[in-house]
Amino acid sequence: MEDILKQGERIDDLEYKGLKIIQNKDGFCFGIDSILLSDFAKEIKSNSKVIDLGTGTGIIATLLCEKTKLNHIIGVEIQKEVSDMAKRSIKLNKLENKFEIINQDIKNLDKMLKKASFDAVVSNPPYKKLNTGIKNENKKKLISRHEITASLEDFVKIAYKLLKDNGNFYLVHRPDRLVDIIEILRKNKLEPKKIKLVYPMQNKEPNLVLIKSTKNGKPFLKIEKPLYVYEENGNYTKDILKIYNKEI
Repeated sequence: MEDILKQGERIDDLEYKGLKIIQNKDGFCFGIDSILLSDFAKEIKSNSKVIDLGTGTGIIATLLCEKTKLNHIIGVEIQKEVSDMAKRSIKLNKLENKFEIINQDIKNLDKMLKKASFDAVVSNPPYKKLNTGIKNENKKKLISRHEITASLEDFVKIAYKLLKDNGNFYLVHRPDRLVDIIEILRKNKLEPKKIKLVYPMQNKEPNLVLIKSTKNGKPFLKIEKPLYVYEENGNYTKDILKIYNKEI
C-alpha cells in the first residue's frame, strides 16, 4: 500500500467501512465538515448522477459511494497535485467503477459537461472571502480556505447549470455567512429547503451549517434539530458516533 504514496503523504482511515484517503501533511486536510456533509447528503437516491465541486482529496465523494447507492459521481478539483491524490485514493478504495476525478476549474464545467444532467451536487467550498481573515502562507491551504480561484457565487451558479430541474444542491459552510448563502442561492434559483446547524457542544456557538437547496424549488424551509459534536467530557455525542457507524 505504501508504494502509492509520494513524499510527504500519508494514508488516513476515514473510520467508515474500511475507507481510506491519501493526504499530504503540508496541504489542507479534511475536517469533520466533510464527514457531516456526506451524511447530510446520504438521502441522495439510488442510481443518481452526482458531482462534487471542489472535491479536494475526494473524501465526500468517497463516503457517498458507501453511504448511498449512487450510480456515478464526479469529483472536480482545480489543484493538480490534490486531484492526483484523489485519483490514487479511488484506486485504494476500489471505486474506479463509480468515482472519477476531473482536474479543472469549476467555472469551466458548463463548457465540458452536459447542462441539467446531474441529480445532485455536493460541495464543501472555501469558507473565507478573498482578502478576509488570516491567510495561510501555504498556497494549497490558501486555495482550499479562501475564495481565490472561485467565489461562493461561482459554486452556486455552476451547481444551478449542472442540476436537473428539482435536483438538489448540498452545501456545508460557516453560519456567519448564512445570510450571504441564502441570498446567493435564491438569486440563482436554488431554493433553500433544509438547514441544519452544527455546534461544537452544548452552550457553544454553531460553527458549521448544512444546507440543502433545490433547483427551481417552491419556497418551504425546514430547520432541522441541531447537531452537537462533543459531549462536555470531550467524547463524541451519540449522533456523531452514529454518523461514523460506531456502536453506541
